[in-house]
Amino acid sequence: MMLFTIPVAAQDSGFGLGIVFGEPTGLSAKLWTSKVNAFDFGFGISAGGDRITYKGNYESTGRVHFHMDYLWHSFNAISSSERFPLYYGIGGRFNSGAGYESSFGIRGVLGIAWLPRSTPLDIFLELVPVLQLTAGTGFGIDAGLGIRYFFD
Repeated sequence: MMLFTIPVAAQDSGFGLGIVFGEPTGLSAKLWTSKVNAFDFGFGISAGGDRITYKGNYESTGRVHFHMDYLWHSFNAISSSERFPLYYGIGGRFNSGAGYESSFGIRGVLGIAWLPRSTPLDIFLELVPVLQLTAGTGFGIDAGLGIRYFFD
C-alpha cells in the first residue's frame, strides 16, 4: 500500500494563491514578509465604473484590475481556538479598459481572515475604501470574499 502526502504550510508564512469574488473578481496572491506582515496582490476583472471617466466606447466585458497592498495582521484581536486575524493595510490599484480611461487609486484595506489550523488555507473577507487619483478623482468602496492555498 502506498501513501501520498501533501506538505502542509502555515498560512502566516510563505506564498498563497487563490481566487477572490467581488469587486474585483479574479486571482489573489499573498506573500508573507514576517509573522504579522504580508504583501497582497490581485489581478482580475473589475465590473464597476463608479469612479472612472467614461470615454463613450463601453464594453460589457469589464476592466482589467491590478492591485498590491502591504498588510498588518492582529492575531490577538479575536479570542478563539481558531485563528481569525483582523488585518489592515494600504496599497494601490490600476484599472484599464472597457471604454473607460485608465485609472490609478490608493487603497485602504480592512479585513478578517480565517486561518484553519489543519489546512494550508486562508479564507478572507475585506472592505477596501479607494481614493481614485487619475482620470478624475473620486471615492468608492471595493469588497471581496476569497480563498488562498499556501504552498510549502
